[in-house]
Order: sequence, then structure tokens, then C-alpha cells
Amino acid sequence: MSLRFIGIDPETGGGNCPAVWVDTVRKPEPELLFQGWLADAATQAECLRDSPRPDTEAIVRLPARMVPLIREACDAAERAWVR
Repeated sequence: MSLRFIGIDPETGGGNCPAVWVDTVRKPEPELLFQGWLADAATQAECLRDSPRPDTEAIVRLPARMVPLIREACDAAERAWVR
């Protein structure tokens, strides 16, 4: 796996921060990876009404201030995607 680190939450002081990566060699297409805070039980229950969640998935929270990093990750994934 070759991950490209995009960045961490700009308002945190270091470790244990929400973060974003792109796996540019994943096939058939690149994937985005997110580290965030685990959603609480009430939030998870609300999300489950819209989309069932298997054991291999998680619901995480990322602060909106990370939108520029998420955009950068999306752009990197799109550039890496050979269609």
C-alpha cells in the first residue's frame, strides 16, 4: 500500500488528530482514508437509518475546517485515477 499523507486537522497540536490520506495505487481506483473521532451511539443510530453499516465500516467525524484537506485529497485521487 502506498499512502500519500495529505494532512491533519490544522487546529490540533499534533498526534491523535483527524487526518486524511490517499491510496493512489489502489485498484480499480484510488481511495481516500480518514482518521477521525468515532461518532457517538446516537449519531451512529441516525446514520444507520439511511445506510446500514457492516462490521468492516465505521462512522467518523471530521471538523469542517478540514474541507481544504479533503478537497486536496479528492484532487489527488482524481489525478491518480486512470480511467
